[in-house]
Amino acid sequence: MHQLVLASESPRRKQLLKDAGFQFETLSMKVSEIPGKNLTVDAKILANAKEKSESAWTRLKSTKNSPFVLLTADTEVVLNDELLGKPADIKAAIQMISQLSGNIHQVKTGLWLRESPSGKEVSHIETTIIHFKKLDSKTIEDYASSREGLDKAGAYAIQGQASQFVEKIVGNYDNVVGLPVQALKKILNDQGWIIEKA
Repeated sequence: MHQLVLASESPRRKQLLKDAGFQFETLSMKVSEIPGKNLTVDAKILANAKEKSESAWTRLKSTKNSPFVLLTADTEVVLNDELLGKPADIKAAIQMISQLSGNIHQVKTGLWLRESPSGKEVSHIETTIIHFKKLDSKTIEDYASSREGLDKAGAYAIQGQASQFVEKIVGNYDNVVGLPVQALKKILNDQGWIIEKA
């Protein structure tokens, strides 16, 4: 039996895990997400998730004696093979949503799991395709000014007001919110890592 440790400050990831019935501990941490320039999109996202994992692992190994599985993740919005990241301000949010307007983009989450005591690591990339409606400039400015998307990749929250911008979703919805729960369950099952339930 393992304890699940989520190294993330995202309230959305915490909620998704709770809704899925997981009992878990959280570890707050800040890691600069500046991936290498020469990597593919998927490799950049996994590099971010791995960096978070390595930082958290060092802290946990010195404090925890019982078996645990460390979970880190990085969710990014990808348009034309470019990571949009989180907007710095409302102006940047307007620019990002304008780019997404009327276009198809991807939301990708890199999962990185590491098991104690073995140190075994498993990674996974989940991709969801999003079709955005064509939005007029007032709608874009009003949404950006609401500040809902300022702390989110791509400057929007699919579970919030921005749900009305989405024409079609191909793939996993939870992934767009920030954590592909089904993929996580499959990894845990495939590895035989049994997590304490709430």
